[in-house]
Amino acid sequence: MLEANWLGQLARYHPERPAVWFRGRWLAYGEVYGRARRAAGALARLGVGKGDRVGLIAWNHPAYLDLLFAGPLWGHILTPFNHRLSLPELKALHAYAEPRVLFHGEGFAETALALDPKALPLEALLEGEEAPEATRVGLEDPALLLFTGGTTGLPKGALLPYRQLLLNAIQTAFAWGLSREDRYILATPMFHAALNALATPLLYLGGSVVLQERFRPEEYLELVRAHRPTLLFLVPTMFQMLLETPGFWEADLSFVRFAISGGAPCPAPVREAFRRKGVRFKQGYGLTECGVNCFTLELEEAEAYPESVGRPMPHLQARLVREEGGEAGLGEAGELWLSGGVVMQGYFRRPEENAKVFVYDGERLWLRTGDLAYRDEGGRFYIVGRRKEMFISGGENVYPVEVERVLYDHPAVREAAVVGVPDPRWGEVGVAFLALRAPLDLEALRAFLRERLAAYKVPKHFVILEDLPKTGPGKVQKEALKRLWEEGHGQA
Repeated sequence: MLEANWLGQLARYHPERPAVWFRGRWLAYGEVYGRARRAAGALARLGVGKGDRVGLIAWNHPAYLDLLFAGPLWGHILTPFNHRLSLPELKALHAYAEPRVLFHGEGFAETALALDPKALPLEALLEGEEAPEATRVGLEDPALLLFTGGTTGLPKGALLPYRQLLLNAIQTAFAWGLSREDRYILATPMFHAALNALATPLLYLGGSVVLQERFRPEEYLELVRAHRPTLLFLVPTMFQMLLETPGFWEADLSFVRFAISGGAPCPAPVREAFRRKGVRFKQGYGLTECGVNCFTLELEEAEAYPESVGRPMPHLQARLVREEGGEAGLGEAGELWLSGGVVMQGYFRRPEENAKVFVYDGERLWLRTGDLAYRDEGGRFYIVGRRKEMFISGGENVYPVEVERVLYDHPAVREAAVVGVPDPRWGEVGVAFLALRAPLDLEALRAFLRERLAAYKVPKHFVILEDLPKTGPGKVQKEALKRLWEEGHGQA
Protein backbone atom coordinates (compact mmCIF):
# COMPACT_ATOMS: atom_id res chain seq x y z
CA MET A 1 0.00 0.00 0.00
CA LEU A 2 1.29 3.50 -0.82
CA GLU A 3 2.08 5.50 2.30
CA ALA A 4 1.93 9.24 2.92
CA ASN A 5 4.80 8.93 5.42
CA TRP A 6 7.47 7.73 2.98
CA LEU A 7 10.12 9.96 4.56
CA GLY A 8 10.06 7.80 7.69
CA GLN A 9 11.17 4.76 5.70
CA LEU A 10 13.98 6.67 3.97
CA ALA A 11 15.17 7.97 7.33
CA ARG A 12 15.35 4.44 8.73
CA TYR A 13 17.16 3.02 5.70
CA HIS A 14 19.53 5.95 5.05
CA PRO A 15 19.71 8.04 8.26
CA GLU A 16 23.13 9.55 7.46
CA ARG A 17 22.54 10.31 3.79
CA PRO A 18 22.67 14.10 3.06
CA ALA A 19 19.19 15.42 2.35
CA VAL A 20 18.93 19.22 2.79
CA TRP A 21 21.66 21.87 2.89
CA PHE A 22 20.91 25.11 4.70
CA ARG A 23 23.10 27.90 6.09
CA GLY A 24 26.37 26.08 5.73
CA ARG A 25 25.53 22.55 6.77
CA TRP A 26 23.80 19.40 5.61
CA LEU A 27 20.77 17.90 7.35
CA ALA A 28 20.78 14.11 6.91
CA TYR A 29 17.59 12.16 6.25
CA GLY A 30 17.47 11.00 9.85
CA GLU A 31 17.71 14.57 11.09
CA VAL A 32 15.08 15.85 8.63
CA TYR A 33 12.68 13.21 9.88
CA GLY A 34 13.56 13.95 13.51
CA ARG A 35 12.75 17.63 12.92
CA ALA A 36 9.39 16.61 11.42
CA ARG A 37 8.57 14.52 14.50
CA ARG A 38 9.49 17.40 16.81
CA ALA A 39 7.34 19.75 14.74
CA ALA A 40 4.42 17.33 15.07
CA GLY A 41 5.01 17.25 18.82
CA ALA A 42 4.98 21.04 18.98
CA LEU A 43 1.68 21.18 17.10
CA ALA A 44 0.18 18.64 19.48
CA ARG A 45 1.11 20.82 22.47
CA LEU A 46 -0.42 23.84 20.73
CA GLY A 47 -3.74 22.07 20.35
CA VAL A 48 -3.62 21.68 16.57
CA GLY A 49 -5.94 18.95 15.33
CA LYS A 50 -6.34 16.94 12.16
CA GLY A 51 -7.49 19.16 9.32
CA ASP A 52 -6.42 22.39 11.03
CA ARG A 53 -4.44 24.80 8.89
CA VAL A 54 -0.94 25.68 10.09
CA GLY A 55 0.30 28.95 8.64
CA LEU A 56 3.88 29.83 7.79
CA ILE A 57 5.41 33.08 6.55
CA ALA A 58 9.15 32.96 5.95
CA TRP A 59 11.93 33.01 3.41
CA ASN A 60 12.94 29.59 2.09
CA HIS A 61 13.73 27.55 5.20
CA PRO A 62 13.73 23.90 6.38
CA ALA A 63 10.61 24.77 8.41
CA TYR A 64 8.55 24.30 5.24
CA LEU A 65 9.79 20.70 5.08
CA ASP A 66 9.43 20.26 8.86
CA LEU A 67 5.73 21.08 8.63
CA LEU A 68 5.16 19.21 5.37
CA PHE A 69 6.71 15.97 6.64
CA ALA A 70 5.07 16.39 10.05
CA GLY A 71 1.70 16.29 8.28
CA PRO A 72 1.36 12.50 8.04
CA LEU A 73 2.19 12.27 11.76
CA TRP A 74 -0.32 14.85 12.97
CA GLY A 75 -2.82 15.49 10.18
CA HIS A 76 -2.60 19.28 9.91
CA ILE A 77 -2.56 21.18 6.58
CA LEU A 78 0.52 23.27 5.84
CA THR A 79 -0.60 26.72 4.64
CA PRO A 80 2.28 28.92 3.45
CA PHE A 81 1.68 32.64 2.92
CA ASN A 82 3.26 34.76 0.21
CA HIS A 83 5.52 37.18 2.10
CA ARG A 84 5.59 39.51 -0.91
CA LEU A 85 1.94 40.47 -0.48
CA SER A 86 0.86 43.62 1.29
CA LEU A 87 -0.47 43.44 4.84
CA PRO A 88 -4.12 44.04 3.75
CA GLU A 89 -3.79 41.18 1.22
CA LEU A 90 -2.28 38.90 3.84
CA LYS A 91 -5.03 39.77 6.31
CA ALA A 92 -7.65 38.79 3.74
CA LEU A 93 -5.91 35.46 3.08
CA HIS A 94 -5.46 34.80 6.80
CA ALA A 95 -9.17 35.40 7.40
CA TYR A 96 -9.97 33.07 4.49
CA ALA A 97 -7.70 30.18 5.58
CA GLU A 98 -8.19 30.59 9.36
CA PRO A 99 -4.97 28.85 10.43
CA ARG A 100 -5.01 27.47 13.96
CA VAL A 101 -1.46 28.71 14.49
CA LEU A 102 0.94 30.90 12.50
CA PHE A 103 4.73 30.57 12.46
CA HIS A 104 7.09 33.24 11.18
CA GLY A 105 10.70 33.35 10.07
CA GLU A 106 13.33 36.01 10.62
CA GLY A 107 12.21 39.45 9.50
CA PHE A 108 8.50 38.63 9.51
CA ALA A 109 7.59 38.93 13.19
CA GLU A 110 5.85 42.29 12.82
CA THR A 111 3.77 41.10 9.87
CA ALA A 112 2.89 37.79 11.52
CA LEU A 113 1.86 39.41 14.79
CA ALA A 114 -0.36 41.82 12.87
CA LEU A 115 -2.10 38.76 11.43
CA ASP A 116 -2.17 36.74 14.66
CA PRO A 117 -1.07 38.18 18.03
CA LYS A 118 -0.19 34.61 19.10
CA ALA A 119 2.12 33.97 16.13
CA LEU A 120 5.28 32.05 17.00
CA PRO A 121 8.86 32.07 15.71
CA LEU A 122 10.11 29.07 13.76
CA GLU A 123 12.27 28.00 16.69
CA ALA A 124 9.08 26.98 18.53
CA LEU A 125 8.63 24.16 16.03
CA LEU A 126 11.63 22.26 17.31
CA GLU A 127 11.11 22.68 21.05
CA GLY A 128 10.15 19.68 23.14
CA GLU A 129 9.64 15.99 22.47
CA GLU A 130 9.06 14.16 19.20
CA ALA A 131 5.55 13.03 18.31
CA PRO A 132 4.76 9.30 17.99
CA GLU A 133 5.55 7.86 14.58
CA ALA A 134 2.05 6.51 13.86
CA THR A 135 0.61 7.76 10.55
CA ARG A 136 -2.63 9.70 11.04
CA VAL A 137 -3.61 10.44 7.43
CA GLY A 138 -4.70 8.68 4.27
CA LEU A 139 -3.78 9.53 0.71
CA GLU A 140 -6.99 11.52 0.20
CA ASP A 141 -6.40 13.72 3.24
CA PRO A 142 -5.19 17.25 2.38
CA ALA A 143 -1.50 17.96 2.91
CA LEU A 144 -1.14 21.48 1.56
CA LEU A 145 -3.26 24.56 1.09
CA LEU A 146 -1.44 26.53 -1.62
CA PHE A 147 -2.69 29.87 -2.81
CA THR A 148 -2.93 30.40 -6.54
CA GLY A 149 -0.90 33.17 -8.15
CA GLY A 150 -3.55 35.80 -7.52
CA THR A 151 -2.96 38.05 -10.55
CA THR A 152 -6.57 39.19 -10.10
CA GLY A 153 -8.53 39.45 -6.88
CA LEU A 154 -8.00 37.36 -3.75
CA PRO A 155 -6.00 34.19 -4.48
CA LYS A 156 -7.85 30.89 -4.10
CA GLY A 157 -6.50 28.15 -1.89
CA ALA A 158 -5.96 24.84 -3.71
CA LEU A 159 -6.30 21.83 -1.40
CA LEU A 160 -3.64 19.30 -2.39
CA PRO A 161 -3.99 15.76 -0.99
CA TYR A 162 -1.15 13.38 -0.14
CA ARG A 163 -2.23 11.37 -3.16
CA GLN A 164 -1.22 14.26 -5.39
CA LEU A 165 2.15 14.86 -3.73
CA LEU A 166 3.10 11.19 -3.84
CA LEU A 167 1.98 10.59 -7.43
CA ASN A 168 3.68 13.78 -8.61
CA ALA A 169 6.92 12.67 -6.96
CA ILE A 170 6.77 9.24 -8.57
CA GLN A 171 5.80 10.53 -12.02
CA THR A 172 8.41 13.28 -12.00
CA ALA A 173 11.17 10.93 -10.88
CA PHE A 174 10.28 8.39 -13.55
CA ALA A 175 9.49 10.69 -16.49
CA TRP A 176 12.35 13.13 -15.92
CA GLY A 177 14.88 10.36 -15.31
CA LEU A 178 15.84 11.47 -11.80
CA SER A 179 18.03 9.45 -9.44
CA ARG A 180 19.27 9.53 -5.85
CA GLU A 181 22.52 11.01 -7.18
CA ASP A 182 20.76 14.15 -8.39
CA ARG A 183 20.99 17.47 -6.58
CA TYR A 184 19.46 20.88 -7.20
CA ILE A 185 19.33 24.33 -5.65
CA LEU A 186 15.86 25.26 -4.45
CA ALA A 187 15.74 29.00 -5.13
CA THR A 188 12.12 29.54 -6.19
CA PRO A 189 9.72 30.54 -3.38
CA MET A 190 8.71 27.66 -1.13
CA PHE A 191 5.39 29.36 -0.37
CA HIS A 192 4.35 28.43 -3.91
CA ALA A 193 4.97 25.26 -5.94
CA ALA A 194 8.68 24.83 -5.18
CA LEU A 195 7.93 22.22 -2.52
CA ASN A 196 6.50 19.68 -4.95
CA ALA A 197 8.09 20.85 -8.22
CA LEU A 198 11.42 19.15 -7.64
CA ALA A 199 12.14 19.04 -3.89
CA THR A 200 9.73 16.24 -2.94
CA PRO A 201 10.55 14.12 -6.06
CA LEU A 202 14.27 14.27 -5.23
CA LEU A 203 13.77 13.64 -1.53
CA TYR A 204 11.45 10.74 -2.39
CA LEU A 205 14.36 9.14 -4.26
CA GLY A 206 17.00 9.89 -1.64
CA GLY A 207 18.53 12.79 -3.57
CA SER A 208 19.66 16.10 -2.10
CA VAL A 209 18.36 19.67 -2.07
CA VAL A 210 20.28 22.89 -1.43
CA LEU A 211 18.06 25.64 0.04
CA GLN A 212 18.72 29.22 -1.00
CA GLU A 213 16.79 31.51 1.34
CA ARG A 214 15.96 33.97 -1.43
CA PHE A 215 17.17 34.18 -4.98
CA ARG A 216 20.26 36.29 -5.44
CA PRO A 217 21.95 35.46 -8.75
CA GLU A 218 25.52 36.02 -7.54
CA GLU A 219 24.93 33.78 -4.52
CA TYR A 220 23.20 31.20 -6.71
CA LEU A 221 26.30 30.93 -8.92
CA GLU A 222 28.41 30.51 -5.80
CA LEU A 223 26.13 27.70 -4.63
CA VAL A 224 26.46 26.11 -8.07
CA ARG A 225 30.25 26.23 -7.74
CA ALA A 226 30.18 24.81 -4.22
CA HIS A 227 27.54 22.08 -4.62
CA ARG A 228 27.74 21.13 -8.33
CA PRO A 229 24.00 20.56 -8.89
CA THR A 230 23.03 18.09 -11.58
CA LEU A 231 19.73 19.90 -12.27
CA LEU A 232 18.70 23.53 -12.60
CA PHE A 233 15.08 24.55 -11.98
CA LEU A 234 14.15 28.24 -12.17
CA VAL A 235 11.52 30.51 -13.70
CA PRO A 236 12.48 32.46 -16.87
CA THR A 237 13.09 35.71 -14.98
CA MET A 238 15.67 33.97 -12.78
CA PHE A 239 17.44 32.38 -15.74
CA GLN A 240 17.57 35.83 -17.35
CA MET A 241 19.06 37.34 -14.17
CA LEU A 242 21.76 34.68 -14.15
CA LEU A 243 22.74 35.59 -17.71
CA GLU A 244 23.21 39.21 -16.64
CA THR A 245 25.32 38.30 -13.60
CA PRO A 246 29.08 38.89 -13.73
CA GLY A 247 30.79 35.53 -13.73
CA PHE A 248 28.06 33.59 -15.50
CA TRP A 249 30.04 32.93 -18.65
CA GLU A 250 33.06 31.80 -16.61
CA ALA A 251 31.00 29.51 -14.36
CA ASP A 252 31.54 25.76 -14.70
CA LEU A 253 28.23 24.06 -15.52
CA SER A 254 29.68 20.83 -16.93
CA PHE A 255 28.05 18.76 -14.17
CA VAL A 256 24.47 19.95 -14.98
CA ARG A 257 22.48 17.20 -16.73
CA PHE A 258 19.71 19.58 -17.80
CA ALA A 259 17.82 22.72 -16.88
CA ILE A 260 14.04 23.09 -16.65
CA SER A 261 12.15 26.35 -16.90
CA GLY A 262 8.77 26.59 -15.19
CA GLY A 263 6.09 29.17 -14.51
CA ALA A 264 6.03 30.71 -18.00
CA PRO A 265 7.47 30.08 -21.47
CA CYS A 266 11.22 30.65 -21.47
CA PRO A 267 12.51 33.03 -24.18
CA ALA A 268 14.61 31.48 -26.93
CA PRO A 269 17.64 33.76 -26.31
CA VAL A 270 17.81 32.54 -22.71
CA ARG A 271 17.69 28.90 -23.77
CA GLU A 272 20.31 29.54 -26.42
CA ALA A 273 22.65 31.16 -23.91
CA PHE A 274 22.54 28.10 -21.68
CA ARG A 275 23.03 25.85 -24.70
CA ARG A 276 26.22 27.76 -25.46
CA LYS A 277 27.30 26.88 -21.94
CA GLY A 278 26.66 23.21 -22.69
CA VAL A 279 23.46 23.01 -20.63
CA ARG A 280 20.59 21.09 -22.19
CA PHE A 281 17.21 22.76 -21.71
CA LYS A 282 13.57 21.69 -21.27
CA GLN A 283 10.38 23.71 -21.07
CA GLY A 284 8.20 22.73 -18.13
CA TYR A 285 4.47 23.16 -17.62
CA GLY A 286 2.33 22.73 -14.56
CA LEU A 287 -0.14 24.47 -12.32
CA THR A 288 -0.76 24.49 -8.60
CA GLU A 289 -4.09 22.74 -9.06
CA CYS A 290 -2.61 19.78 -10.93
CA GLY A 291 0.61 18.34 -9.90
CA VAL A 292 2.68 20.43 -10.38
CA ASN A 293 4.61 18.74 -13.22
CA CYS A 294 2.17 17.84 -15.99
CA PHE A 295 4.25 17.17 -19.13
CA THR A 296 7.53 15.55 -20.08
CA LEU A 297 9.80 15.22 -23.10
CA GLU A 298 13.09 13.41 -23.66
CA LEU A 299 16.07 15.74 -23.92
CA GLU A 300 16.79 15.06 -27.58
CA GLU A 301 13.18 15.75 -28.52
CA ALA A 302 13.03 18.79 -26.24
CA GLU A 303 16.00 20.25 -28.13
CA ALA A 304 14.41 19.46 -31.49
CA TYR A 305 11.07 21.03 -30.44
CA PRO A 306 12.20 23.74 -27.98
CA GLU A 307 8.80 25.50 -27.77
CA SER A 308 6.97 22.30 -26.77
CA VAL A 309 6.26 21.30 -23.17
CA GLY A 310 6.03 17.67 -24.31
CA ARG A 311 3.44 14.99 -23.72
CA PRO A 312 1.31 14.34 -20.61
CA MET A 313 2.92 12.60 -17.66
CA PRO A 314 2.03 8.94 -17.07
CA HIS A 315 -1.41 8.56 -15.50
CA LEU A 316 -2.44 12.03 -16.68
CA GLN A 317 -4.96 12.54 -19.46
CA ALA A 318 -5.07 15.72 -21.56
CA ARG A 319 -7.56 17.07 -24.06
CA LEU A 320 -7.99 20.35 -25.94
CA VAL A 321 -11.50 21.80 -26.08
CA ARG A 322 -12.79 24.50 -28.41
CA GLU A 323 -14.56 27.55 -27.00
CA GLU A 324 -17.84 26.34 -28.52
CA GLY A 325 -17.24 22.75 -27.39
CA GLY A 326 -15.79 19.70 -29.06
CA GLU A 327 -12.21 18.58 -29.49
CA ALA A 328 -9.69 20.88 -31.14
CA GLY A 329 -7.93 19.41 -34.17
CA LEU A 330 -4.20 19.11 -34.80
CA GLY A 331 -2.55 22.51 -34.75
CA GLU A 332 -5.74 24.15 -33.49
CA ALA A 333 -5.69 25.96 -30.17
CA GLY A 334 -8.12 24.86 -27.49
CA GLU A 335 -8.42 25.05 -23.72
CA LEU A 336 -6.27 22.46 -22.00
CA TRP A 337 -8.21 20.07 -19.77
CA LEU A 338 -6.40 17.59 -17.51
CA SER A 339 -7.55 14.52 -15.61
CA GLY A 340 -5.74 12.15 -13.27
CA GLY A 341 -4.52 11.44 -9.77
CA VAL A 342 -2.55 14.69 -9.48
CA VAL A 343 -5.64 16.91 -9.72
CA MET A 344 -6.40 18.87 -6.53
CA GLN A 345 -9.34 18.13 -4.26
CA GLY A 346 -10.72 21.57 -5.01
CA TYR A 347 -10.54 25.16 -3.88
CA PHE A 348 -10.88 25.61 -0.12
CA ARG A 349 -14.32 27.02 0.74
CA ARG A 350 -14.95 28.06 -2.88
CA PRO A 351 -17.72 25.81 -4.27
CA GLU A 352 -18.61 28.36 -6.95
CA GLU A 353 -15.00 28.34 -8.22
CA ASN A 354 -14.92 24.53 -8.17
CA ALA A 355 -18.01 24.50 -10.37
CA LYS A 356 -16.14 26.64 -12.91
CA VAL A 357 -13.04 24.45 -13.21
CA PHE A 358 -14.33 20.88 -12.73
CA VAL A 359 -16.20 19.04 -15.49
CA TYR A 360 -17.43 15.45 -15.12
CA ASP A 361 -18.15 13.76 -18.46
CA GLY A 362 -19.62 10.56 -17.01
CA GLU A 363 -16.31 8.71 -17.11
CA ARG A 364 -13.74 10.99 -15.51
CA LEU A 365 -13.34 14.31 -13.77
CA TRP A 366 -11.59 17.00 -15.83
CA LEU A 367 -9.84 20.14 -14.62
CA ARG A 368 -10.19 23.16 -16.89
CA THR A 369 -6.78 24.82 -16.70
CA GLY A 370 -7.70 28.09 -18.43
CA ASP A 371 -4.59 27.70 -20.60
CA LEU A 372 -4.74 27.54 -24.38
CA ALA A 373 -2.59 24.98 -26.16
CA TYR A 374 -2.31 23.07 -29.41
CA ARG A 375 -0.98 19.63 -30.28
CA ASP A 376 1.17 18.62 -33.25
CA GLU A 377 1.11 15.38 -35.23
CA GLY A 378 3.68 13.86 -32.85
CA GLY A 379 1.40 14.35 -29.84
CA ARG A 380 3.53 17.18 -28.46
CA PHE A 381 1.75 20.06 -26.70
CA TYR A 382 2.51 23.78 -27.04
CA ILE A 383 1.18 26.40 -24.63
CA VAL A 384 -0.01 29.59 -26.35
CA GLY A 385 -1.25 31.51 -23.32
CA ARG A 386 -4.14 31.96 -20.94
CA ARG A 387 -7.65 31.74 -22.38
CA LYS A 388 -8.53 35.07 -20.79
CA GLU A 389 -5.41 36.69 -22.30
CA MET A 390 -6.22 35.87 -25.91
CA PHE A 391 -7.76 38.81 -27.75
CA ILE A 392 -9.47 39.28 -31.12
CA SER A 393 -8.13 41.98 -33.44
CA GLY A 394 -10.05 42.58 -36.65
CA GLY A 395 -11.73 39.19 -36.30
CA GLU A 396 -8.44 37.30 -35.85
CA ASN A 397 -7.32 35.50 -32.69
CA VAL A 398 -4.08 36.84 -31.22
CA TYR A 399 -2.16 34.76 -28.68
CA PRO A 400 0.16 37.05 -26.67
CA VAL A 401 2.75 34.32 -26.04
CA GLU A 402 3.35 34.01 -29.78
CA VAL A 403 4.09 37.74 -30.06
CA GLU A 404 6.21 37.74 -26.90
CA ARG A 405 8.43 34.98 -28.29
CA VAL A 406 9.27 37.14 -31.30
CA LEU A 407 9.86 40.21 -29.13
CA TYR A 408 12.37 38.24 -27.07
CA ASP A 409 14.28 37.47 -30.26
CA HIS A 410 15.21 41.14 -30.54
CA PRO A 411 18.61 41.71 -28.89
CA ALA A 412 17.53 44.93 -27.16
CA VAL A 413 14.53 43.35 -25.38
CA ARG A 414 15.11 42.04 -21.86
CA GLU A 415 11.49 41.47 -20.83
CA ALA A 416 8.26 41.52 -22.84
CA ALA A 417 4.56 41.14 -22.16
CA VAL A 418 1.63 41.70 -24.53
CA VAL A 419 -1.96 42.44 -23.52
CA GLY A 420 -5.07 43.22 -25.53
CA VAL A 421 -6.85 46.55 -25.07
CA PRO A 422 -10.03 47.99 -26.65
CA ASP A 423 -9.70 49.74 -30.01
CA PRO A 424 -12.51 51.59 -31.86
CA ARG A 425 -11.48 50.29 -35.28
CA TRP A 426 -10.19 46.75 -34.70
CA GLY A 427 -12.12 45.79 -31.56
CA GLU A 428 -8.90 45.03 -29.72
CA VAL A 429 -5.22 45.62 -30.39
CA GLY A 430 -2.03 44.61 -28.67
CA VAL A 431 0.05 46.67 -26.28
CA ALA A 432 3.62 45.49 -25.76
CA PHE A 433 5.22 46.34 -22.43
CA LEU A 434 9.00 46.12 -22.65
CA ALA A 435 12.03 46.30 -20.38
CA LEU A 436 15.18 46.93 -22.38
CA ARG A 437 18.85 46.05 -22.15
CA ALA A 438 19.81 48.62 -24.80
CA PRO A 439 18.24 51.69 -26.44
CA LEU A 440 15.63 50.79 -29.02
CA ASP A 441 14.03 52.60 -31.97
CA LEU A 442 10.35 51.65 -31.96
CA GLU A 443 9.92 51.97 -35.72
CA ALA A 444 12.82 49.60 -36.21
CA LEU A 445 11.17 47.22 -33.73
CA ARG A 446 7.88 47.39 -35.64
CA ALA A 447 9.73 46.53 -38.86
CA PHE A 448 11.44 43.64 -37.06
CA LEU A 449 8.05 42.28 -35.96
CA ARG A 450 6.37 42.73 -39.37
CA GLU A 451 9.04 40.52 -40.92
CA ARG A 452 8.14 37.71 -38.51
CA LEU A 453 4.44 38.12 -37.71
CA ALA A 454 1.18 38.73 -39.53
CA ALA A 455 0.26 42.41 -39.48
CA TYR A 456 -2.69 41.95 -37.10
CA LYS A 457 -0.37 40.36 -34.51
CA VAL A 458 2.05 43.31 -34.39
CA PRO A 459 1.26 45.42 -31.29
CA LYS A 460 -0.17 48.82 -32.04
CA HIS A 461 1.27 50.39 -28.88
CA PHE A 462 4.53 50.03 -26.97
CA VAL A 463 5.28 50.98 -23.37
CA ILE A 464 8.84 51.02 -22.03
CA LEU A 465 9.27 50.22 -18.33
CA GLU A 466 12.33 49.70 -16.19
CA ASP A 467 11.01 46.29 -15.05
CA LEU A 468 7.75 44.43 -15.55
CA PRO A 469 5.63 43.79 -12.42
CA LYS A 470 5.67 40.18 -11.27
CA THR A 471 3.93 37.86 -8.83
CA GLY A 472 5.80 36.00 -6.08
CA PRO A 473 6.52 32.99 -8.32
CA GLY A 474 8.00 35.29 -10.98
CA LYS A 475 5.11 35.54 -13.44
CA VAL A 476 4.42 38.86 -15.12
CA GLN A 477 1.29 40.53 -13.70
CA LYS A 478 -0.63 41.28 -16.86
CA GLU A 479 -3.61 42.67 -14.99
CA ALA A 480 -1.31 45.26 -13.45
CA LEU A 481 -0.10 46.15 -16.94
CA LYS A 482 -3.68 46.55 -18.14
CA ARG A 483 -4.40 48.86 -15.22
CA LEU A 484 -1.31 50.87 -16.11
CA TRP A 485 -2.58 51.26 -19.65
CA GLU A 486 -6.04 52.25 -18.47
CA GLU A 487 -4.51 54.95 -16.30
CA GLY A 488 -3.13 56.45 -19.50
CA HIS A 489 0.59 56.08 -18.90
CA GLY A 490 3.30 55.85 -21.50
CA GLN A 491 1.60 55.39 -24.85
CA ALA A 492 4.00 55.33 -27.80
